[in-house]
Amino acid sequence: MSVHVVVHDRGRELSGVVRDGESWGAAARRTAASVVGEPLPVDLSGEVKHFVVDHDTVVSLRAMTRGDLPDMLRWRQAEHVARWWHADGEPTAEAVEQHYGPRIDGMSPTRMWVAEVNGRSVGFVQDYRIAEHPEFALVCPRPDAVGVDYALGDPAWVGRGLGARLLWVWARKARHRFPDVPAYFAAPDHRNEASLRMLDKAGFERGVWFDEPGPDGTAGTVVGCTLDVATVLG
Repeated sequence: MSVHVVVHDRGRELSGVVRDGESWGAAARRTAASVVGEPLPVDLSGEVKHFVVDHDTVVSLRAMTRGDLPDMLRWRQAEHVARWWHADGEPTAEAVEQHYGPRIDGMSPTRMWVAEVNGRSVGFVQDYRIAEHPEFALVCPRPDAVGVDYALGDPAWVGRGLGARLLWVWARKARHRFPDVPAYFAAPDHRNEASLRMLDKAGFERGVWFDEPGPDGTAGTVVGCTLDVATVLG
């Protein structure tokens, strides 16, 4: 069955069909070839894959520096983030520096990124090859994938449809950084429906539930969500 794409641009709807061997992203770019701007996902969870070219809101990603640690502390302390990141410990200034500093300095296989909207820092993304984290690789259904975790830390930007766009921007960068990786993988808490829905919209597919060991010695039930790189990004 043919997969259809729709690219929204300034009130217009540009419609197309995914060709054999073509990714959803490539089909969206071809469909919107006459438009200046990158089609970003609105909702890729349905039979029709919806993208948008937003001329007013620029979502970008840059490497985190130690100068971003005060923002990281504020984001980790935000109520909507702290609820799901409690396993990483109490977000004090000292703990945040000890936890994320080595990653920023390149002393850890986990890389940290700052999400920006129109140049304003609004949240963070972290990624890693799952195989480089043996305890997680043992329980994860996709040890060959690149893992990704994320949070929009600034409450003012939550619920505005930016999460899927942010993950898409990250995925496009990851495609060049990890050209050999067939899939990206995220595992939100099974109760975190907002995060799960965001992953749906970004092109991830929900899979098995499993118990993930946390750094504090506890285990949480998470939902494995996988983005197939060839199908979605190409």
